[in-house]
Amino acid sequence: MCGFVGIQGLGANRDILQGMMNSIRHRGPDDHGIFEHGSCVLGHQRLSIIDVQNGKQPFQSEDKRYTLVFNGEIYNYLELRQMLISKGHHFHTFSDTEVLLEIYIEYGKKCLDFLNGMFAFAVYDSKDSSLFLARDHFGIKPLYYYSDDSCFVFGSEIKALIAHPRIKAQADSSSISEYLILQMVLGRETLFKNIHKLEPASYLTVTNSKIVEKSYWDIEYRVNDEKSMDRFSDELLVLLENSLSIQMRSDVPVGAYLSGGLDSSIVATLAAKNYPNALKTFTGGFKESEQYDETYYASIVSKTIGSEHFEIFPTYHDFLDNFESLVYFMDEPVAGPGLFPQYMVSKLASKHVKVVLGGQGGDEIFGGYARYAVAYLEQCLKGTILENQEEENHVVTLQSILPNMAMLKQYLPMIRSQFSSGLFDSMDRRYFQLVNRSLQLKEILSADLFNQINTESVFEKFSSIFNKAETKSYFNKMTYYDMKTLLPALLHVEDRMSMAVSIESRVPLLDKRIVEMAGQMPPTMKFAGGKTKQMLLQSVRNILPKEIIQRKDKMGFPTPLNEWLAGPLKEYALDILTGKTAKERGFWNTAKIEQNIQKSEKFSRDLWGALNLEIWFRKFSV
Repeated sequence: MCGFVGIQGLGANRDILQGMMNSIRHRGPDDHGIFEHGSCVLGHQRLSIIDVQNGKQPFQSEDKRYTLVFNGEIYNYLELRQMLISKGHHFHTFSDTEVLLEIYIEYGKKCLDFLNGMFAFAVYDSKDSSLFLARDHFGIKPLYYYSDDSCFVFGSEIKALIAHPRIKAQADSSSISEYLILQMVLGRETLFKNIHKLEPASYLTVTNSKIVEKSYWDIEYRVNDEKSMDRFSDELLVLLENSLSIQMRSDVPVGAYLSGGLDSSIVATLAAKNYPNALKTFTGGFKESEQYDETYYASIVSKTIGSEHFEIFPTYHDFLDNFESLVYFMDEPVAGPGLFPQYMVSKLASKHVKVVLGGQGGDEIFGGYARYAVAYLEQCLKGTILENQEEENHVVTLQSILPNMAMLKQYLPMIRSQFSSGLFDSMDRRYFQLVNRSLQLKEILSADLFNQINTESVFEKFSSIFNKAETKSYFNKMTYYDMKTLLPALLHVEDRMSMAVSIESRVPLLDKRIVEMAGQMPPTMKFAGGKTKQMLLQSVRNILPKEIIQRKDKMGFPTPLNEWLAGPLKEYALDILTGKTAKERGFWNTAKIEQNIQKSEKFSRDLWGALNLEIWFRKFSV
């Protein structure tokens, strides 16, 4: 895990590059390197994980033609290394960095078809002064760029780009509107004007100042009706085991996050099988009440797998001490307060290991969110009433969900919202309503700003992603949308919070083979009986403790922000959102915000977004 920067064109000098590297030194404090050639400079900050002695970057080919800077891990590098040796390639290190460069030399952009890993990298070709940049299939590792008539600048974090004197930190008004509605920015845009992100599963070439960006992979839904649920679950378990075995490759200590939920429990359990010593596991909770504490379930898994277990219980003092720094580490505001406990557990893990495994991806791949259950219920109702509603040729009926109707009681507020506009209007609109975070925007925004927000244009952007996948299934459309939007946003948090404490976070569920297999599963099988993540549960039913398999109270590491901001942090929130600086910005309806906070009402996601955005404005002086 590392960080890199690069400049081609005006401003391509060592001093400017060094300033950019300094801004991301936390990503790689172990080593650093600089490459210069003509009007191109590349810089790298290294966190040493594999072949600690010989994996130094920027890394050059033997003939000095190609130079690579790389952030991430290629998990199948040993297999690729053997394949390349059979084709006549010679290796001087045992690093995945050298394997990545050699497979690029062999196959060019087609090398991406061979890679199993998390990665963002850039290759400079000194023969024609061209650049090739690429990012992994799911957006686990970040990559940003800026271009104008005189230069092309790129790096692992936005703060590195704005360290370049030519790039000014300016807010993008349309992206701010998008954030206020969805609490994330879709596609290639960022909250910074003229700074773009290379999207997941995409590559970019720069040749003679011409920039071309293309996608190299996408999720496909080709239902396989010939396989039974048992066969799918058996094959899925094999893939899960293989993913964990190759992602355990490391020359430094490895541990695992363990929340007590299904996904992290799977990862920790399978990781423990592949680790020669007692695996170190890390969890966190809050003392405020049981609804904020999953440590009981985490301890059950820890005892089952025999891990050396560590716990942390952050307080509002920790939040106050770290929140504003975390906004800076993130580069952009985030969708929820989960970044805070993620940071605290990462900080705990950093005292014991250098690589930590997490469970991100299970909800998006296999349908773990409550809104999937609500939308599935609607499809069942339509199937019963119309008798022609299908999910990829598998008729969805109310009878299929009746055994688990009791489960839906916990989703009553969401069900009311979903059905408030009737039953037969556009499903696109209705899912947009479920992911729309802006229900109280009129309450917190100034009238001028509220009137500038174009919700319809955001819906159109949402709809273009929601309907992109070639599938009739609304369940698949929902998971596709979340994998393309929400998942990268969550991985953004995973990356930044681990990098903030200089450890590498790996996410074994996000193996493209697992996602491709999920695309073959009938939606009614993935969500059999209306149970979230039923297919995943089926595959691991014999390896996890029954307490985890039978859990009904999905938490997702909640943070007691409501309690804190109604109590010990009330004055802090009032100062940030209703003080002089906030009033002068003219964004907020400070009187209404103050009224809501003083009432000690539930701290809504809208207010969370406002708090994030206001601190972001201050930290980056935009």
